[in-house]
Amino acid sequence: MAMIRVEPVPVRVRTDWLDGRPREITWGHERLSVTSLALVRDETSAYAVDVGPRTVFEVETSRARLALAFEHRTRRWTIDGLDEERRAA
Repeated sequence: MAMIRVEPVPVRVRTDWLDGRPREITWGHERLSVTSLALVRDETSAYAVDVGPRTVFEVETSRARLALAFEHRTRRWTIDGLDEERRAA
């Protein structure tokens, strides 16, 4: 099972007040609670200056494992990948 790349989908993400970790994702009318954080990848050096840095969070929800990207310049959250077959333990 592998993460499937998807066209970036804009979502609303509630984060922890102290450390900025995603806690809840609102995707359309559906709310998904984040059950665990699997990976944090800082991509500050991977992009040109005009595009800006981003941070990718791989999170587990009750429905699927998601790759959330936070674009620092635009302050926008998107879902860049998902794996519906992998369930949270």
